[in-house]
Amino acid sequence: MSVFTTAMIDRNPAWAQLLGLCPLLAVTTSTVTSLALALASTAVLVGSNLSIACLRHWIPEFARLPAFVMIIATFTTCAVLLLEAFAFELYLGIALFVQIIVTNCIILARAEAFASRNPPGRALLDALGTGAGFALALLTLGMIREAFGRGTLLAGMDQLFGPAAAGWTIDLPALDSGLLLVALPPGAFIVAGLLLGTGNAIRTRLKT
Repeated sequence: MSVFTTAMIDRNPAWAQLLGLCPLLAVTTSTVTSLALALASTAVLVGSNLSIACLRHWIPEFARLPAFVMIIATFTTCAVLLLEAFAFELYLGIALFVQIIVTNCIILARAEAFASRNPPGRALLDALGTGAGFALALLTLGMIREAFGRGTLLAGMDQLFGPAAAGWTIDLPALDSGLLLVALPPGAFIVAGLLLGTGNAIRTRLKT
């Protein structure tokens, strides 16, 4: 399980490697959009890592990068089609960032650095750990921005989970006035920077 924990914590794609910052900052305006992108990214990561690990001995050296991109693009297309079929309204708000998962440096980096050099079992754990780390960063930022920017939590979950999730919204009376800056792009940079600094401080303290 050290493969999983290292991928999730020590090599967290967002807070340790500073990868995938474009979708991290753009999509995290609410919990539901953060969760949708986290699920799509993790699904593509798991599918592509497993496929590449299984095919690693048959992919010629000169075609590694095109082959990896084709595999990732296949799973990205599947994620897009699933969102269009079952969460179309939500998909419209994050469509661009789901479609460009195929060029996400997090996924391509794990395909090249790990999946292509390890058996399927280890590749799966690495993908799950990396996906969990990216999801943790997305959800943390999304929940903070929604809470302070809108005074709610879990609003709009019915777009992802259907009518049964319509009552999941949590109103936060203490924050009902909202802090507009947090919901705007500058707020994303500020909150992400504070979270990154906090994470670095915690890791430094743990090491000492």
